[in-house]
Amino acid sequence: MKLSARNQFAGKVVKINEGAVNGIVTLDVNGTPVSATISLAAIKELGLEPGKAAYAVIKATEVMVGKGAHLPLSARNQFPGQVLAVEKGAVNSIVKMSVLGGNTLSATISNAAVAELGLAPGEEALAVIKATSVMIGVD
Repeated sequence: MKLSARNQFAGKVVKINEGAVNGIVTLDVNGTPVSATISLAAIKELGLEPGKAAYAVIKATEVMVGKGAHLPLSARNQFPGQVLAVEKGAVNSIVKMSVLGGNTLSATISNAAVAELGLAPGEEALAVIKATSVMIGVD
């Protein structure tokens, strides 16, 4: 599977909570739960069930970055980690963080946010991702 999304994390399905139209699929990625809200049709089409190998796929533009270990937010996915690199562009930067048991996660955020948060290599930070921004893929 080749995708343009920078963040692709291998894991296993550990839980599926089905609703009327959507379900919340939880993957275990190196001991950390990653939640995705996807349609029931997609759950069935992908053959998702506990124990099945799958990928959490997240566009870098869908990742928010904050400071702190856990923020009181409705976002299900909050991953504390350490900034590895900040690649500054004209308007936005790509912030690379070590999260999820050593995986590298990329976030595209504004240069102003990088400066305001004091993000630099070695700094502790928190990646925040809504479950509706996580896609699930299978081989």
